Amino acid sequence: MSKTLKFAGLAGAATLAAVPALAQDAAAPDINPYIFTTLLFLIGGFLVFWMAAGFAMLEAGLVRSKNVTMQLTKNIALFSIAAIMYWLVGFNLMYPGDGWIISGWFGTFATTSLEPVGLAAEEAALDYASVGSDFFFQLMFCATTASIVSGTLAERIKLWPFLIFTVLLTGLIYPIEASWQWGGGWLSELGFSDFAGSTLVHAAGGFAALAGAIILGPRIGKYKDGRTVPMPGSNMPLATLGTFILWLGWFGFNGGSQLAMGTIGDVTDVSRIFANTNMAAAAGAVVALILTQVLYKKPDLTMILNGALAGLVSITAEPLAPSLFMSLIIGGIGGAIVVFAVPMLDKFKIDDVVGAIPVHLIAGIWGTLAVPLTNGDASFGAQITGIVAIGAFVFVVSLVVWAILKAVTGIRVDEEAEINGLDMTELGIEAYPDFSHR
Repeated sequence: MSKTLKFAGLAGAATLAAVPALAQDAAAPDINPYIFTTLLFLIGGFLVFWMAAGFAMLEAGLVRSKNVTMQLTKNIALFSIAAIMYWLVGFNLMYPGDGWIISGWFGTFATTSLEPVGLAAEEAALDYASVGSDFFFQLMFCATTASIVSGTLAERIKLWPFLIFTVLLTGLIYPIEASWQWGGGWLSELGFSDFAGSTLVHAAGGFAALAGAIILGPRIGKYKDGRTVPMPGSNMPLATLGTFILWLGWFGFNGGSQLAMGTIGDVTDVSRIFANTNMAAAAGAVVALILTQVLYKKPDLTMILNGALAGLVSITAEPLAPSLFMSLIIGGIGGAIVVFAVPMLDKFKIDDVVGAIPVHLIAGIWGTLAVPLTNGDASFGAQITGIVAIGAFVFVVSLVVWAILKAVTGIRVDEEAEINGLDMTELGIEAYPDFSHR
C-alpha cells in the first residue's frame, strides 16, 4: 500500500471515529461568547483603570507645585472610595433588573454579590459575560466620573469635604442617572443613545464639577481688575504623560462598551471603535494646535492636550457608527470647543484649574447631540431630553450637596493655607521638596 493510500485510509477512519464526538460537541453549549466577552470586560476594565493614573498625572502637571501632593492624594482616595461605594450600593442602583423601587427611575439598595468561583457552564449567562467582569468594568466608569470633579476644584478645596462628596457621587448620584439609560430606565425606553457615556459619565462629572466651582469660588488672585491672571501648571511633561495615558485608556472605555466579543461582527465593531476613537482624539489635538496658533500667535500645549481629550469625550457617545471622516469632524469640533470655552468660563469667573468643564461637560454635550448625525436610530429630541434630564439632576443635587457641606463643615481652606499651598498646610508633604515652589 502506498503512503498516499495509507494516509487516506487513516484519515477516513479518523473521520468516521470523530462523527459521534462531533454530534456530542454539537449538543454542548457555545461558551465562546461568554469567554471572549468576559475577556473584553476585563481588558477594557484595566485600561479604564489606567485612566485613573492619567487623571492623576494630568492634574499633577496642571496644578502649581505647592498643591501636587494634594491632587495625588485626592485621586487615589476617590478611586478607592468609588470601588467601595459602587460595591456597597451603586451597582445595584444602576442595574436593578426587576427590582426598581420606582420603575425606570430609582433602583434598589443592595450590596453586590458575585457568583462563586467555579461556576458551571450551564449556570452562566453564556450569551453575555461573568457578573464579576461586568461589575469590574462598570465600576471604572463610576470612578472616572469622580476624577473629573477633582481637577476643576483643585488648589482651594479641603480634602475631607471633597471625599464626602465623592461618597455621594459614586454611591448615589452617578448610579441613579446612569440607570435611566444603561439600567433599562426611562431614558432607554425613550430612545436616548449614549454608547459609552459622553453625557452619562463625562457631562455628569462636568455638571458636578460646575456646581462645586460655583459654590467654592475661584482661587485667590485668579481674577483681578477685570482680567484673568494666568497660573501655570508645575509640570508639562507630567500633564502630557497623563494625556497619553488617558488616550490609551479610552480604547478600553469605548471599545469595551461594545459589551460583546463573541462573534466576528463584534470583534470587527470593536476594532472600528478603536480606529474612530483614535481619529477623534487626533483631530481634537490638531484643531486646538491650529486655533491657538491663529488666535494667540503661539501654540498652547495645555489647550492641545485638552483638545485631544475633548475629541475623545465627543466621540464617546457614538464611536461605532461614524466613518473615520465623521470621527475627525466630531473630534475636531470637540477640540475647537475647548479653545473657545476656556476663556468663556473665565469671563463668568468660573475657575476650572484643569479645564475639565470644557472638556467633559461641554464637549460631552456636543458629542451626545452629534449622535443622530451618524446613527439613524437616534433622534435629536431624545438626545436633548436626556442631556437636560441628566444635567438638571446631577447639577441640582450636586449644588445642594456642596451648599450643605459648605454650611456644615466648610469646603474651602483658609487664605493662608491657599497661599502657602495645600501640600504643607493640609498634608505636610511636598511633592518637590528639593525645589522652590513659591
